[in-house]
Amino acid sequence: MSKFTRIEVFFAMQKAPIIPVFYHKDIEVAKQIVKACYEGGVRAFEFTNRGDFAHEIFGELNKWVSKECPDMIMGIGSIVDAPTASLYMQLGANFIVGPLLNPDIFKVCNRRQVAYIPGCGTVSEVGLAQELGAEVVKVFPGDVVGSSFVKGVKAPMPWTNMMVTGGVAPTEENLSKWFQAGVTCVGMGSNLFPKEAIAQEDWKQITQLCKDAFLIVDKIKTQ
Repeated sequence: MSKFTRIEVFFAMQKAPIIPVFYHKDIEVAKQIVKACYEGGVRAFEFTNRGDFAHEIFGELNKWVSKECPDMIMGIGSIVDAPTASLYMQLGANFIVGPLLNPDIFKVCNRRQVAYIPGCGTVSEVGLAQELGAEVVKVFPGDVVGSSFVKGVKAPMPWTNMMVTGGVAPTEENLSKWFQAGVTCVGMGSNLFPKEAIAQEDWKQITQLCKDAFLIVDKIKTQ
C-alpha cells in the first residue's frame, strides 16, 4: 500500500521539483543515494525498474526509507505495463512513472488512487493522459522534444503540469530553459550521480549537487 496520497505526491513534486531517477543493483548503495538526496532536500525519488530483481531491491529499499527518511516519497520508474505497476504498488510504490502512456496502467493506479505519470511526446498524448486522470505528465525524452515543446503545450493548455526527464542537468543554463518554459518539476538521472562519486562513496557530493540544484531553481522562480 502507498504511504502518500496522489495529491501529496503532486504537492511534494511541486514544492521540491528535483526528482532523482536512479537504479543500482546494490541495496546498500541505493540506500546511501536516497539518504544523500534526502539530506539535499529531495522529497520524491524515482527508483527505476531496470535490472534483474529490481522489485526485490525496491521492496527492501522502501521499507528502509520509511524508517530512515520518513518524508521521502518513493516511486518506481520505467514501468510499461499494468501487471508490473501492480507488483510495485504491492511493494508500496507511491507513484508510477513510465516512458510511454499505457491506459491499462491508469486503470490499476486509479483503482488504488496511486499517481501514474505517463511518458508523453505529443500534445494528443498529453491530452489523453489528462483525460485518464494524470495530475502530472512526463515529457520524454526531454533532450529530443526540447523545451519549446513544453512552452508550446502550456500556451493552449496552461493547466498542464509537466515533469521533463532526459537530458536534464543540475546547471543554471539547463534548468533555466526548462523552468522558464513552464515545467512543474524535472527528473534527473546520471547527471545528478557522478560515477566517481558513487565509486568513491562520496555521498556528500551528491547531497551538495541536490542542494545546489534547488538553489538554482529557487533563483529562476524569483526572477
